[in-house]
Amino acid sequence: MFKLDQIRFLGDNLRRPECVLTTSNGRVYCSNWDGGVSIIEKNGEQFSILAKTKNFDLKPNGICLLENGDFLIAHLGDEDGGVYRLTPDGLLTPFLIEINGEPLPPTNYVHLDFQGRIWITVSTRTKPRAEAYRSNIQDGFIILWENGEAKVVADNLGYTNECIVEPKGQYLYVNETFSRRLSRFTVLENGDLTDKKTITTFGKGIYPDGLVFAQDNSFWITSIVSNQVVRVSADGQQQASMLIDVDEDHLTWVEEAYLTHSMGRPHLDNVRSQVLQNISSLAFGGDDHKTLYLGCLLGHQVATLSQDSAGLAPSHWHFTGPSAPKLSIGE
Repeated sequence: MFKLDQIRFLGDNLRRPECVLTTSNGRVYCSNWDGGVSIIEKNGEQFSILAKTKNFDLKPNGICLLENGDFLIAHLGDEDGGVYRLTPDGLLTPFLIEINGEPLPPTNYVHLDFQGRIWITVSTRTKPRAEAYRSNIQDGFIILWENGEAKVVADNLGYTNECIVEPKGQYLYVNETFSRRLSRFTVLENGDLTDKKTITTFGKGIYPDGLVFAQDNSFWITSIVSNQVVRVSADGQQQASMLIDVDEDHLTWVEEAYLTHSMGRPHLDNVRSQVLQNISSLAFGGDDHKTLYLGCLLGHQVATLSQDSAGLAPSHWHFTGPSAPKLSIGE
């Protein structure tokens, strides 16, 4: 298990950096609750690209970097959702805000696979969504966007969170946070998902959120609330937590609420820990893919940890990303 004193922090005054991405040029990208994306350069300098619209309050959760430097952003509004495209100059336009004629609920995550397809997760149709922090609520779903058309390809999921498609495009994996399981679907030629299989289920205190592949075909998964990183082998075997930072009394309080179907916002909006601030997502980065970057719900920096396991390069790994803004004379 990694020790908390091995953790370092990156970035300053970040606004709810829930989702974190890395690229081969050393950049770290994270969602920015002010309405866009923050970018931290390899040398530590940072800047943000924020939507310039004045009549819409974009609340980024998952973010996705496109090859041309644009971003797709999952909007986690109080009542509304959808995916929006943000250009490097701050232009915000709807990408997908309804499905089957119905507005999208608050939207969790957006993922670009190696085949160029876009996968979108909606955690729940329940409003307010905190009432879906239950093991008996199964109303999340997954959308596939391909060639300008969108369709629901999986439904009745237990709080759909981050998803990822393996490089060959044959399988999609998804965390169902409040069903506490990692699931796998077979991806058919037309993009439909079938043959759902549970890879592993999680026990006390683990609420799976972030999800990435390692080069040894294992999964690395974050748990909200308990500030854990769990490694799961390809056959579903869970290794002892790689990292954990939680007060046991606090975790017991949350667990009791979960088991009695009374879990709500206070259980996610507070944290009792030493270092980490409710970690939510993760990404491997660095020249050797062995630096772990952790997004979070409650902190203002990205936690980093150097370790021996190498991550699998994501589909956006070689994307250059948007250019940094040029400062005017005197700035």
